[in-house]
Amino acid sequence: MKRTTRFEPHSVVHERRADGSLLLQSTKQLGSVVNTSSDWLHKWSSESPSRVFIAERSGAGWREESYIATLEKVRAIAQSMLSRGMGPNTPILIMSGNGVDHGLLTLAAHYIGVPTAPIAEQYGLIPAAQERLEHAISLVKPHMAYVSDADQFAHALKIEALENVELVASRVGGQKGLTDMASLLRGDTSVDLIAARNAVTPDSVVKILMTSGSTSAPKGVMTTQHMLCVNQTQISDSLPFLKEHPPRVVDWLPWSHVFGGSHNFNMMLAHGGSFYIDDGKPLKGLFDRTIENLNMVTGSLVFNVPVGFSMLLTALKKDDALRRRFFQDLDLIFYAGASLSQDIWQGLEQMALEIKGEIPLMTSSWGLTETAPATMIQQEPTDRSGVIGVPMTGVTLKLIPEDGGRYEVRAKGPNIMQGYYNDPEKTKEAFDDEGFFITGDAMVFVDPENYNAGMRFDGRISEDFKLLTGTWVRAATLRMALLAHFAPLAGDLIVTGQDKSDVGVLIFPNRDAIADKGYTDQDTNGLLNDAGLLEEIENRLKAWNQKNTGSSTRIARAAILVEPPSLVDGEITAKGNLNFRKVLQRRDGLVRDLYHETHPAVIQAKV
Repeated sequence: MKRTTRFEPHSVVHERRADGSLLLQSTKQLGSVVNTSSDWLHKWSSESPSRVFIAERSGAGWREESYIATLEKVRAIAQSMLSRGMGPNTPILIMSGNGVDHGLLTLAAHYIGVPTAPIAEQYGLIPAAQERLEHAISLVKPHMAYVSDADQFAHALKIEALENVELVASRVGGQKGLTDMASLLRGDTSVDLIAARNAVTPDSVVKILMTSGSTSAPKGVMTTQHMLCVNQTQISDSLPFLKEHPPRVVDWLPWSHVFGGSHNFNMMLAHGGSFYIDDGKPLKGLFDRTIENLNMVTGSLVFNVPVGFSMLLTALKKDDALRRRFFQDLDLIFYAGASLSQDIWQGLEQMALEIKGEIPLMTSSWGLTETAPATMIQQEPTDRSGVIGVPMTGVTLKLIPEDGGRYEVRAKGPNIMQGYYNDPEKTKEAFDDEGFFITGDAMVFVDPENYNAGMRFDGRISEDFKLLTGTWVRAATLRMALLAHFAPLAGDLIVTGQDKSDVGVLIFPNRDAIADKGYTDQDTNGLLNDAGLLEEIENRLKAWNQKNTGSSTRIARAAILVEPPSLVDGEITAKGNLNFRKVLQRRDGLVRDLYHETHPAVIQAKV
């Protein structure tokens, strides 16, 4: 297959220490780094003033803001903030999802060094999630809070924790005592905007991003200007084609998450690109909007999670015209969040070959909220999913060996956070005695004899457990393989077996896939009990166990959960990830049922 030739090949150097640990670095030097994100905005406002920077749907078309218009509005909003006495110690809580005003407010705050704290919009939209919203407010202690639509967020705006906070909305609606976004856009020429901007340094904290909270209460990651700016240099060092022509995305990934809000948003800003906000999502009833948006605008880069690419591939197969537009100018297909199944990978490859005559760079990366995020990247073509590549420029990985060729991963570099917001104890725990950030992730080399072949993610160390026999179960790795095996019936699943004699799985079903097959919602005390569905899962379980006979990978029992994971009860994080510990704690009765040998809704694997 003809693959793109526009890539930077991997080149790493390593040092093996006496204790067996391995230091891994790129041989290439870090490129030049701007001081602040406002440098990018000024650059492109001068060089390409009329180019669209950011856009959102408005009626039948788009509300588009050019680079020069963005700069003018950002400066006006920043003036209004200064007139209120705002600065580094007056954070802004952003409760709404992606939007042009959200972007303008963020850039204005960063222009003068005011930290922004974007949180998952579910916290403000779901009354039962008020505890999570209150936790964020108590941590950030905002001076201002923003929502797009005050009527939509009416419940959140009335909570006591926001009583003395200035509330700003793009659409005030019927709510009283709020500041209209339009008033911020009027600015205030009496303030010294130039001095305020000049006071912002690379060390200025401009974002407080919440961690997923999968193992404890969410922490606030202090993100500096330098972290944001250096990470874009690292990305362009790895993907030099970004400098060849202005990139364009049509992207839905939430800005409350580091991938969508720091990685993708700033990639467009740093490279003079255009960000079209996709107000659809890879969910039934919402994905049609994504297709509608793509029929209007397509990107040169596409970012998504695996389920999004699965839905996209299905849609592209049905629409010849969209398929041609989608692939015509495509430079990059980037998946994250989980490994892309090989059939989807190959389907996208084949379409690209038919349209372009070559395959764009299909890749993934690795990082965390604490790492800005990109820290490793697969920057050269590969024919398989699941490879996350090599360290980016300026990064040093410390790889601590475990059994079976596996390594615990720690990282040091200019994109790594200095600490958690107002939490010195957690900050101290996050770094080892050499200053390496303890990621908690595990990886393996694709080829132990060739480090340039890159690494594969091999799960979270905290998710591993032992059976009663003392055998270790690599739960995260096993989960990813099982999700692919049970697709499309399984939306997600939990691997069980800690202190048990064998491994089991609790499956969160893909309701759409089950409905398409005609299975029903027969409920037996919290477990689905449709005979046809159980038979299909049992047959797939047999097929799995024929190839996986060891006690650490053989699945002895399975059950299908009725209730989906609950955001309110902490079973699912704001980023959409399962909180495994919380699920197992909250559903401990169903775990007991899973290990009950005669439960009618539990599938017992035949020996």
